[in-house]
Amino acid sequence: MAADVPPIILPWHDLAATIKEIAAKVRDDGSPDVVVGILRGGMVPATVFAHALAVRTVRAVEVLHTTSDTLNAAKTEAPQVANPASLGDLAGRDVLVVDDIAGSGGTMAYSTKLVTQAGATRVRSAVCIVNAGNWQGPQTPEETLTYIGTTVEGWVIFPWENQ
Repeated sequence: MAADVPPIILPWHDLAATIKEIAAKVRDDGSPDVVVGILRGGMVPATVFAHALAVRTVRAVEVLHTTSDTLNAAKTEAPQVANPASLGDLAGRDVLVVDDIAGSGGTMAYSTKLVTQAGATRVRSAVCIVNAGNWQGPQTPEETLTYIGTTVEGWVIFPWENQ
């Protein structure tokens, strides 16, 4: 993606509307027992999802796939997890894993694998935005992710980030 393309600045009201739409789809498929937010960016939407779905159990996992928070930051070779034990025991649980954005899909794939390894019997994924400009397949985002809010091409700055 070209570095000269201006970032997309996402306002709170657009994010809230996106989460509301996704939460309705999740609810139609059955509310999860646990919501897991991918730190850092996925934790804010995970909390909003938990409230929208009336889920009281929220966990976090720190998985990084970029080298910094700067605009158009480079990706690490593979996702890195800081503390997989933060998920706790998810045996027999229905889990929704949430992130703010999916670029390559690698962070979500790695996170859902960790959730499965923690014992979850049902694992679904939700992202507010897919950055199609960074998606690396071979499967499409729709084939890889359970719930997608919207798709864009470009770097997104979320309301909680430095703007």
